[in-house]
Amino acid sequence: NAKLYTKSVVFLLMYIAPFIAMLVLATPFWTSMLLWFIMGVGVAGIGMSVMHDANHGAYSANDRINYWMGNTLNLLGGSTFNWKLQHNIMHHTYTNISGMDDDIQDRLVLTFSPHTEKKKFHRYQWLYAFAFYGLMTFYWVALKDFIQFHYYTKKGVNPNRPKDNRNAIIRIAIMKAAYFFAILVVPIVFFGLPILTVITGFLLMHFVSGFILTLVFQLAHTVEGTEHPLPNEEGIIENDWAIHQMETTQNFSPKSKLISWYVGGLNYQVEHHLFPRVSHVHYPNIAHIVKQTAEEYGVPYKVSPTFLQAIGTHIAALKKFGRLPGLNDAIG
Repeated sequence: NAKLYTKSVVFLLMYIAPFIAMLVLATPFWTSMLLWFIMGVGVAGIGMSVMHDANHGAYSANDRINYWMGNTLNLLGGSTFNWKLQHNIMHHTYTNISGMDDDIQDRLVLTFSPHTEKKKFHRYQWLYAFAFYGLMTFYWVALKDFIQFHYYTKKGVNPNRPKDNRNAIIRIAIMKAAYFFAILVVPIVFFGLPILTVITGFLLMHFVSGFILTLVFQLAHTVEGTEHPLPNEEGIIENDWAIHQMETTQNFSPKSKLISWYVGGLNYQVEHHLFPRVSHVHYPNIAHIVKQTAEEYGVPYKVSPTFLQAIGTHIAALKKFGRLPGLNDAIG
């Protein structure tokens, strides 16, 4: 509805307008940093409120509109093709299942599951994790899509034929080249902006967007109270799909209109996982129905009332997951 379309315009302008301003105006260093910061906030906003709905088929009843709005991810340096495999298939089907949900895969010095190998430094991850969150989107645009493409093809998650995959990887490479050309080469070569200013601003933008996007996701799944089940010997999760989503997912800050507006309803993660093809602008209106139904059937409906409480439960989860073997029990 109009609320969704207005948000789309706002976030796209937050990303594009500051960049144009830097190109045509002689902005000093710190003004440029402020503009890059705004771009980072816009990148996260597009990811959560525009691209996310569209690639779930929830932005519009028109598939072509979903296609074009979903491709706003390409403007951010990402790959729509890979994202749908990782998020729509792996994450939404195998939520919080170690080795299957790529969104909780261990990263460098971070561990997000009670079932993976622990190192001594993991005991301190609750102290340094937030700094590493800011690296997420830079890794995404630089390397992640190529690594994921190879991995998903090898594992059979990618169903395309070899010929189609060759075309797909070429398209990804071309889009990446176009992204880096537009955002780095054009300002420096064609508009004469200082190299240091552009590189610093580019890294700042990605740190801001990466921090926001990673934190919002973690507050929905990697928190104290959500479960991390393992498949049985046959590789099957012995639970109903909908109940599995309720047990592995948490809402946060449901009464904050500002947070709900900015994060694209991802603070209503329970409703999103149950109804991913419903636009996020409707989640507040259906949340009470979901909660009432869950209570009626004795199914958990998990909520952190405030943003700070959600961060507290996330830190508690990081502490638990970082402990050495002997404490690898699922949170719950």
